Amino acid sequence: MARGKIAIRRIDNPASRQVTFSKRKSGLIKKAKELAILCDAQVGVTIFSSTGRLYEYSSSSMKSIFDRYNEEKEHHQLLTPSSAAKLWRTEAERLRQQMEDLQENYSC
Repeated sequence: MARGKIAIRRIDNPASRQVTFSKRKSGLIKKAKELAILCDAQVGVTIFSSTGRLYEYSSSSMKSIFDRYNEEKEHHQLLTPSSAAKLWRTEAERLRQQMEDLQENYSC
């Protein structure tokens, strides 16, 4: 028997909210562990509860995951669509100039 869909909205009852948080947190961490094992992925999950308590899981060191994330973020920012377009325009201009130089040298 299939479960019905629930409305995704804040749970008003504090006790029910805490129970739901605990169950979903456990499920999320379980999925993160499975993803790391099955796919050989580096996984890091950080959760702050409504009371401010920190929960975390990392398949390797959380610091190494954050460092890698920051490196990748910087790399992706360098390759934004506008910078990538500029890179290709520069490359096209360089090739165009190279082609003109070759045509001049071989049209004697």
